[in-house]
Amino acid sequence: MKLTVPFYLHKAGAGFPSPATDYIEEDVDLNIHLIKNVPATFIIRVQGKSMTNVGIYDGDLLVVDKSLKPKNFSTVIANVHDELVVKNFVKTKDEQFLASGSKQIEDKIIINNDSDIFIWGVVTYVIHSVY
Repeated sequence: MKLTVPFYLHKAGAGFPSPATDYIEEDVDLNIHLIKNVPATFIIRVQGKSMTNVGIYDGDLLVVDKSLKPKNFSTVIANVHDELVVKNFVKTKDEQFLASGSKQIEDKIIINNDSDIFIWGVVTYVIHSVY
């Protein structure tokens, strides 16, 4: 599905105001900007508040790429005992685990050969409403 929205030539400053123009350069396809590997990408909605420390809120949409290998502290979608969760992937010298959005890791979920846990994909973008 192609999704296009108007794309303005001028950038919005986050500092001091500058004169704005209503000049639209072209339509932009959000798929091109948000999705690098179409067959491996899906979008999932967040339910819950455990990841607010990293800017992921209840109701947000996550763009997830199944082809990426998670790096240390990547945000991932994981299947934990047949339930999908959004967590941070953490790898230390001794173990791999999932944690809930902060570097305080007392609530970690250990990933090992005996656990029924696997990574579905790496979160590449978070889309949330600011209104």
